[in-house]
Amino acid sequence: MWQEVTTTLISEFADLPDAAETTRVLVRLLMAALFGGVLGYEREHRGKAAGLRTHMLVAMGAALFVMVPERAGMHISDMSRVIQGVVAGVGFLGAGAIIKRHSEEDVEGLTTAAGIWMTAAIGVTCGLGKGGTALLGTLFALLILALIPHISAPPKSNS
Repeated sequence: MWQEVTTTLISEFADLPDAAETTRVLVRLLMAALFGGVLGYEREHRGKAAGLRTHMLVAMGAALFVMVPERAGMHISDMSRVIQGVVAGVGFLGAGAIIKRHSEEDVEGLTTAAGIWMTAAIGVTCGLGKGGTALLGTLFALLILALIPHISAPPKSNS
């Protein structure tokens, strides 16, 4: 009986057959968590509801959604269906961050929703093993979140 239990446990973890594959998965998940965390930290620092943990989880979830089918042998040309599902699912998550107040102009959360969407894209990129592209995407997103508000902010009235 114990041999059967041991064999079953070993087979359940057989998707990481060697150190190289384990390292590959670990690096992709860590990249997703780190890059998502950078964007999440910026949002949390600005007092937004979706912060560090949310962005890290979105990026890691998106990475897993593409890594698992890829590792199971899904052809890259079929991966577009998986990515479409991630994009649609994260769109619903982002929609939950948008709040419409009294008027059409009084809407909050659009940037946070776009940030969550971007974080998912970065996670997918990490999951596909495109670390350099994910890093550039993260840097551009961070620049947009951090610098653009200072450039596009309307002048304060002196009255």
